[in-house]
Amino acid sequence: MKLGDKLKNVDFIIDDSLIISSKDLLGKKVVVYFYPKDDTPGCTKEAIAFTDHYEKFQKQNTIIIGVSKDTADKHKKFINKYNLKIQLATDEDLKLCKTFNVWVEKSMYGKKYMGIERSTFLFDENLILIKDWRKVKVSGHAEEVLDFVIN
Repeated sequence: MKLGDKLKNVDFIIDDSLIISSKDLLGKKVVVYFYPKDDTPGCTKEAIAFTDHYEKFQKQNTIIIGVSKDTADKHKKFINKYNLKIQLATDEDLKLCKTFNVWVEKSMYGKKYMGIERSTFLFDENLILIKDWRKVKVSGHAEEVLDFVIN
């Protein structure tokens, strides 16, 4: 996914009873952010930051969807534990991660492994990618995305 690309035929699986299709998002700005794992320090801080600015995003006609490999049940527990207002989509089969090219080789303490690169994508009302942030640092990120949406 690169700037100018259109988001096509993508489903965000929120839980067994809710799937958000890309066509359901037409007419709204859409923030899709990828994060490694529910209920870890950085991911929790990021989800809370997006939740803290939820109403401001809504006033800008903007939907926020967080995506990780966690199950819908884990997402539900994460949402309830921290009173999150944002939608969290499960990507157990890595279909979304591969579409957005965020499933990458990572390294920790010299050991290489595959994981989700913390990244955020902003689409306009026609689902055209207008901004992306790769290798995101959590601190101040939600505010940076909001500032871009407003301006």
